[in-house]
Amino acid sequence: MATQKKTAKSAAPATKMRKDVELAPKQREMPPNPPSRPSKELHVFPNPAPERDYVIQFQVPEFTCHCPLTGQPDFAHFTIDMIADQYCVELKSLKMYFWSYRDEGAFHEKVTNTILEDIVKVTNPRFIRITAKWYVRGGIYTNVVVEHRKKGWKPQPRVDLPTHGFESGLLR
Repeated sequence: MATQKKTAKSAAPATKMRKDVELAPKQREMPPNPPSRPSKELHVFPNPAPERDYVIQFQVPEFTCHCPLTGQPDFAHFTIDMIADQYCVELKSLKMYFWSYRDEGAFHEKVTNTILEDIVKVTNPRFIRITAKWYVRGGIYTNVVVEHRKKGWKPQPRVDLPTHGFESGLLR
């Protein structure tokens, strides 16, 4: 009987400790690869098909910076159309690059031109066009379109293919 009492007494504190542990907030462990950080450094990789012109298009629908005069947030949707020459811009570094503007003040025209210049500096593309569609501010939408063409590059003639209506196989 003495043994049973001893066991019961020793079991009680263990249960109490377990409840305390369960009530403690769970802390998230640090991931093996910590989250990325914003960076102005753009990385490149060799163009896998430098013998042909083809368009690489990036859509950046969540660009943010803030107005250098008022400090209010500015939001834009960037579209980058690029015909690479020897190098392509690496996607993750492009994402970190765009993220780096989040806490910067920048006029729409300046930031769009700076992004073009920075991408041209590291990739030297045959052609690049950046279209920045800025969300409404004071009842005005601003669109900024900037381009760069490599000296001597001539685009291939446009091929217009016939369009066909969508056929679903259903009677109308």
